[in-house]
Amino acid sequence: MFVKAVRSSKIKYLFLLIAAFVGFTGCNALFAQKKTKIQLERADNLIGDKTTGTDLNIFVGNVIFKHEGTFLYCDSAVFNNKANNLDAFGKVHVLVNDTLSLFGDMLNYDGNTKIAIVTGVVKLVDNHSTLTTDRLVYDRNTQIAFYTTGGTIVNKDNTLVSRRGYYHTSINELFFKDSVVLVNPEYVVNSDTLQYNTATEIVKISGPTTIKGDDEFLYAEDGWYDTKSDKSELIKNPSLTYKEQFLSGNKIYYDKETGIGKAFGNVFMKDTVQNIILKSEFADYRRKDGYAYSTDSALAILIDKTDSLFMHADTLRMIFDSLENPTHLKSYYHTKFYKTDLQGKCDSLIYSFNDSTITMIGRPALWTQANQLTANQITIYSSGQKIDSLFLDNASFIISVDKYDISKYNQIKGKTMTGYFKENELNQIDVEGNSETIYFVREEDGGLMGINKAVSSSMKILIKERQISEIYYFEQPDATLYPEKEYPVEELKLKDFKWLGNHRPKSKHEIFRWEEDPQPVLKR
Repeated sequence: MFVKAVRSSKIKYLFLLIAAFVGFTGCNALFAQKKTKIQLERADNLIGDKTTGTDLNIFVGNVIFKHEGTFLYCDSAVFNNKANNLDAFGKVHVLVNDTLSLFGDMLNYDGNTKIAIVTGVVKLVDNHSTLTTDRLVYDRNTQIAFYTTGGTIVNKDNTLVSRRGYYHTSINELFFKDSVVLVNPEYVVNSDTLQYNTATEIVKISGPTTIKGDDEFLYAEDGWYDTKSDKSELIKNPSLTYKEQFLSGNKIYYDKETGIGKAFGNVFMKDTVQNIILKSEFADYRRKDGYAYSTDSALAILIDKTDSLFMHADTLRMIFDSLENPTHLKSYYHTKFYKTDLQGKCDSLIYSFNDSTITMIGRPALWTQANQLTANQITIYSSGQKIDSLFLDNASFIISVDKYDISKYNQIKGKTMTGYFKENELNQIDVEGNSETIYFVREEDGGLMGINKAVSSSMKILIKERQISEIYYFEQPDATLYPEKEYPVEELKLKDFKWLGNHRPKSKHEIFRWEEDPQPVLKR
């Protein structure tokens, strides 16, 4: 007997585990429950009937039945006492408890399975919401109501419509499937599958879903949306479109009230008006504060049909005006950029969308064709994706490798310089303040004539075919052309000379490589 008792206990425990796992159908489906009879509480009239050998009772007028604490009201009913089920007609009302009621035109209720099927104009009402449909099945065992012929849920400011739905009344959870639409004053949500809690008013996304507002359009295949606070967290192919700005990543958090959007992993931002793309591993979009920034492998692409500019920095920040249009792009720390005809590096950079001006700050170096340009600050002016001019402010230095001998460097030095471009090629340089030059003068066939060293207050330099062709000196010039053998080797480089050729990015991929600047080579 003891062994049998142990085995019986183990079997019962196994069934309990299965019941807990199944959940949806409840333990009642696995264990035999004591069947209780449906009880008549009252009716105005009783009519006895027998159909196909079955005793039926027909009740008419203010009919009330009771079953295990649930009351069933109707105008008339057909009750099969032996089978323990009934069909109710007219003004059907099932009072499940103090907080849950079912209304409809017709009801079929089985007292053995505790399943009610309500048809006609059907309503399920609780403290949080009202569900309407034309056919609803309610299982008192699991406290789940479901419909498959289309239904509408109204919950405070939210209205939800779907083809199929399951309402777990005990936990206030709604599961929607097939052509789901949620409408509230801020958004319209369209989905294939989602879950909604009528108490918290939070939507859980579990399929392709769009959330559309006046200016925003969100998409995701997983995540959640809080309809009360207008906050959302989107994962699995998420994206956010706000006017002309587009944002995507592995995960997006968005708060409509504050205008804050955050993206994590494989972040992609694009502004279609300014034709700029930002890529990174993290982005923070602060619409109401007027900026957005990207960091962690941050990359900016200034789009051009023929020659886009690619720029990397530790942090990229986009600044917006009061109309939420981008005005500036700022980069901070280890900035490097590549364009086919222009490359550069600096500590920080500011790009103005209004006039296409680039300002390089903090040990800037710029390369164009064969020229390396350095200064305390460099400003580049352009229009129509072409460079018009540039300005080198303080400690200006231009170096270019000699066309015929890569061990020799042509050099221009001064306090400030202005360079002018024609068809994106540097063709004139105006130097102001303490101007100095060293350049190698050559014959047309490339033969070296000598080394020209000049000092002047200011000068104008003309460039042809990427080489110095003419120099004009102003205000007390001192220029000497030396034969190569007579020029001191230690004087071949001007003071503060530093060649950064190995820092120059050769492709858009090399902008992610950073080299520290060497100390300048001082003239003895």
